[in-house]
Amino acid sequence: MTHPETTILGPEITILGIETSCDETAASVIVRRADGSGDILSNVVFSQLDEHAAYGGVVPEIAARAHVSVLDSLVDAALSDAGKTLDDMDAIAATSGPGLIGGLMVGLMTAKALAQVTGKPLYAVNHLEGHALTARLTDNLDFPYLLLLVSGGHTQIVLVKGVDDYERWGTTIDDALGEAFDKTAKLLGLPYPGGPVVEKAASSGDPKRFRLPVPLKGTPDPDFSFSGLKTAVRQLAEAQAPVSDQTIADICASFQRAVCLSLADRLDIAFLRFSARFPGTADKALVIAGGVAANKALRGTLSEGAEKHGFRLVAPPMELCTDNAAMIAWAAAERRAAGINSDPLDTAPRSRWPLDKSADAVVGSGKRGAKV
Repeated sequence: MTHPETTILGPEITILGIETSCDETAASVIVRRADGSGDILSNVVFSQLDEHAAYGGVVPEIAARAHVSVLDSLVDAALSDAGKTLDDMDAIAATSGPGLIGGLMVGLMTAKALAQVTGKPLYAVNHLEGHALTARLTDNLDFPYLLLLVSGGHTQIVLVKGVDDYERWGTTIDDALGEAFDKTAKLLGLPYPGGPVVEKAASSGDPKRFRLPVPLKGTPDPDFSFSGLKTAVRQLAEAQAPVSDQTIADICASFQRAVCLSLADRLDIAFLRFSARFPGTADKALVIAGGVAANKALRGTLSEGAEKHGFRLVAPPMELCTDNAAMIAWAAAERRAAGINSDPLDTAPRSRWPLDKSADAVVGSGKRGAKV
């Protein structure tokens, strides 16, 4: 069943969004005006960090059960905080992929039920498109621009040409960057999640004490690889055993430096490619998104690289860089405003769903296809 509308009936679009792709359960209400500006009326997030910390990573079954237990109350809270009811919504949106299939099923089935009962159209949103379009909500950014997505599940450089119009220029051929931080922390006996812990340890370390490899440096395509760097950290930790607190700090600082050098090298290629392809773009921008975007050293590296190439670094507020439902609702509003059809109620969740529809599998991506 597909709701037939595709046309905006008024000056504003109000949408309820749901996000359950990993270990955050979220609901949000946003409004998009006819001029392209928008506001977040509510944005409620429940983090499952404590539930997964003991296991050193996200456990899919625990995540799905946690989504089930809190999602209804979060939807109620989002509507209440926004001062709205379901009748006030123009559409219902939910993440349909990529992500953990159990969590995706919880959020998408809830959205389908709400759409069925209210007669509102359903938008099954690509999680990555939510990240890609957030800067248009926060900074009113015009197309085209570059997106660097760095999280626990994704590491990509994407050319954002328009709504539903993306080119993936670079992706990881093995581990995502957030995954590499988590595994480095585990190798050094540090707690989960690894990103903030490694960054904190690195702040008191010597980044030049150990020379770690800079993955894929100098290769022509802006892809990423972090498994070799992780292996180098393991070998270094074994060689230095037993490791002192200072040695751990120095390894973390050296790891973080190698990551920053890798990102700078990969983005240099993207900056040059963008400038050559869009020479008349007055406001060239690099948008960063994902949980790893909170890392201050990484942000400093990106800021320096962007400035060197004449780009502006656009960093949405941290609560909108990590997983949230406002970005899902906003992506749906952008799709609706662009005249893109809503989705049928039999839409299935997709654990893997490339943002770039023409993206091929990459070397090292394994039997299940490209890392997305």
